[in-house]
Amino acid sequence: MSAMLKLVLPKGSLEKATLELFEAADLRVNRDSVVTYRASIDDPRIDEVRILRPQEIGAYVAEGLFDIGITGRDWVEETQAEVVSLGELRYSKASQNPVRIIVAVPDESPWQRIEDLPQGVRVSSEYPGLTERFFAERGIDAEIALSYGATEAKVPDIVDCIVDITETGRAIRAAGLRIIDTVLTSYTELVANPVAYADPDKAHAMGQILTLLEGVLEARGKVLVKLNVQADQLDAVIALLPSMKSPTVNELYAGQGYAVETVVPKATINVLIPALRDHGATDIIELPIAKIVH
Repeated sequence: MSAMLKLVLPKGSLEKATLELFEAADLRVNRDSVVTYRASIDDPRIDEVRILRPQEIGAYVAEGLFDIGITGRDWVEETQAEVVSLGELRYSKASQNPVRIIVAVPDESPWQRIEDLPQGVRVSSEYPGLTERFFAERGIDAEIALSYGATEAKVPDIVDCIVDITETGRAIRAAGLRIIDTVLTSYTELVANPVAYADPDKAHAMGQILTLLEGVLEARGKVLVKLNVQADQLDAVIALLPSMKSPTVNELYAGQGYAVETVVPKATINVLIPALRDHGATDIIELPIAKIVH
């Protein structure tokens, strides 16, 4: 297969988690230093790699400068980039939770809903496009100022309310603010240029890369458990297993019982292994999983 895809990855807060995801997917990103924007992946499907700000990635992919890229749904919507979403990649710098673009007001303000905001309300946001459309759809004439960061610090002295990003809401509450609406819920996505996606060879290569990335995410937090058990204790052991699907059960040589294997959450393994042993399981093995591909 000849290298064909131009790939762009996000710089900044998602950078480390993205590079770790690609490495785990056996798509290691190679670059000369942590500040360089050019990189490569030793994979026959990938021609070149750039690492750029996620704010720009949707637009660059839409324009055809890159075939595929990783960015947040928030920036795709903000820039109104015409891209094909290949799928959500539920990872981030902190958790698998989505980020939310929210409207927040000071705790002491009388406003409880977006409809309570006055005409001419002053709003600060890193998402002026999203913010303008959101307020306009609700009939509110808002005075929107582009924020370059520390948005929550601008209320109430500079603006009346903010449209900002949050994952847990803790920073918003700590700043003395109260969330009154959600503009958008945003996951990280693998997006494609529509023309490139219409090419069957490129679309096939994109799908294969997505399979690797999703396989890693599916495997995170899970382990493979193998064990042996006598026939009369098999049902009791099977009942303990929170299997993704039915566990694999094979009869051992010369009627020595059964070998059982299944995938379970890593978080439960400290309780599960002693319970399995209590119910007659022997030769219990816990193994890490790199990928799960359905």
